[in-house]
Amino acid sequence: MSADFIWGVSSSSYQIEGSARAEGRGPSIWDTFCREPGRIANGDSGDVACDHYHRFQDDIALLKDLGVGGYRFSVAWPRVLPDGRGVANEAGLAFYDRLVEALLAAEIEPWLCLYHWDLPQALQDIGGWASRESAGWFADYAALVGRRYGDRVKRFATFNEPSVFTLLGYGAGRHPPGVKDGALLVQVIHHVNLAHGAAIDVLRTLVPAVSVGAIHCRQPCIASTPADRTAADLLDAYWNGAFPDPQCRGSYPPLLQQRMESHIRPGDLERIRRPVDWFGLNHYCPLFVKADPASVLGFAIDEPPAGIARSGIDCPIDAGAFRDTLIAVHSRYRLPIYVLENGFGALEKPDCDGRLRDEHRIDYLRSYTDAMRAAIAAGADVRGYFVWSLLDNFEWASGYDPRFGIVYVDYSTQQRLPKSSFHWYAELIRRHRN
Repeated sequence: MSADFIWGVSSSSYQIEGSARAEGRGPSIWDTFCREPGRIANGDSGDVACDHYHRFQDDIALLKDLGVGGYRFSVAWPRVLPDGRGVANEAGLAFYDRLVEALLAAEIEPWLCLYHWDLPQALQDIGGWASRESAGWFADYAALVGRRYGDRVKRFATFNEPSVFTLLGYGAGRHPPGVKDGALLVQVIHHVNLAHGAAIDVLRTLVPAVSVGAIHCRQPCIASTPADRTAADLLDAYWNGAFPDPQCRGSYPPLLQQRMESHIRPGDLERIRRPVDWFGLNHYCPLFVKADPASVLGFAIDEPPAGIARSGIDCPIDAGAFRDTLIAVHSRYRLPIYVLENGFGALEKPDCDGRLRDEHRIDYLRSYTDAMRAAIAAGADVRGYFVWSLLDNFEWASGYDPRFGIVYVDYSTQQRLPKSSFHWYAELIRRHRN
């Protein structure tokens, strides 16, 4: 592991910022989805979240205490372009100016992600990602962000986990827009890929010395029984291949190729396969898969087998799968890898003495960072590791019950409480630097 290895943490705009109606911000698809009865656990929403919009200085002080070298955040598209296009919102742009300046003052490198799932509702109303015009909307948004922050920010990601927001939004119906339509899903996948390629070109034009990539969620897809092998292979194509393969190799996975053909126009794959500088990897656990004839896609996530270790929210724990994923990504894409999300979810609260001793999270992070070191020793070119997440936050359809932060947030008071894992991670970073 090299001396310039980057240790960091990650977050996303809708999950922590709050101030959903403040200073000209427009509604996002998640604001709309959260208001549909039964969509979100406990009827929760990101209206307030962690109030990071007002408390970012305190949160950056935590980052400074932690000793991280990088912080990955996302810009809220509807905060800077309330209608998704057209007139920019200066108050929203100024917020990210303040955030970037505070990070640089703390000697923390800003990693800016353009899209972490909060599409402006105004664009959804005219087709959203189902419209081929979305690639142009996204390129214009990337141009606005690149011009505004490119003098200070050099690390840009186009999308975070495009396989997740497309599959859950258009295949499973669990994320906005809440659709279950296999034909629409492949259309959306192709348009998001076109948007990625267009944004790469824009950022390379506008940002001197830019370092750009995309962030992909990679999870091994394991058949629950031999009869489920076809279902697992298909989920693997959607989850692990539908975006990095065309973006980095210029073709869709074979299992998706026929489904995509009606959407691919001459030159599209060249527009999608634009040079990137690194591969962003998010990884949590293996996915166990079963055939599901009732699903529009023919597969579903299954329960892990008995006996496998699980997190506090029942996700399987398998550090070996993380090691193998890093090695496989290195072999397939031959790009420097930055792990930009890895973390442990639990249902937890402070002890009676006011401390939160999250030893299970420490065990998870220790085993996964050890697995990363093993992958590096085996030849994987891994150059950074970012924990998900600094703060407990809004966890999408699961609301606020699951907690992934290394800092506990009391949502009633917005008080921050570093957990035992915060101090463990700070010591890990300190030892590496020394």
